[in-house]
Amino acid sequence: MVEFLYMTIDDLKNIVKDIVGKANNLKRKITVEEAPINYACIFCQNEKEYNLFFEITKQMGVVVQETETGSVFQISPLSTVAGTLKLLKIRKPDSTRSERGDADFTLSNYKQFKEKNLSKSGFKLVQREKFEMIEYLEPGGNARIYFSNPTLAEILNIK
Repeated sequence: MVEFLYMTIDDLKNIVKDIVGKANNLKRKITVEEAPINYACIFCQNEKEYNLFFEITKQMGVVVQETETGSVFQISPLSTVAGTLKLLKIRKPDSTRSERGDADFTLSNYKQFKEKNLSKSGFKLVQREKFEMIEYLEPGGNARIYFSNPTLAEILNIK
């Protein structure tokens, strides 16, 4: 793991684009649907990294949601291989998240996707208070993917 002593906004954007790219490649392995990006998350590997990434992200946007695991920012639109990204979470260090990050994609038919895939290997249903999501994790991968219903953008009323 690389330790960051200094970072620019462009450096952080490149990390996000890399996460989204890896997650998008993983998504394409499991579905042909053109599911665009809804939000992305960077998994910080230590407290120093979390503080640095948080400060950089504050220059890109504003906090729109605080969670136990980190802050969600509404950022200036960022073009990625999976569409325009407007929501970015900076996740606090967590020993269960060794990957670099995750991306959440918007399905046109969540219910159908859930029925078709949930029983397959690598898929897991995660229940939250206001939504549920399907997680897909490839062993040895460097990104996780999620499909949420409703999406975080819908929950936060962000267009």
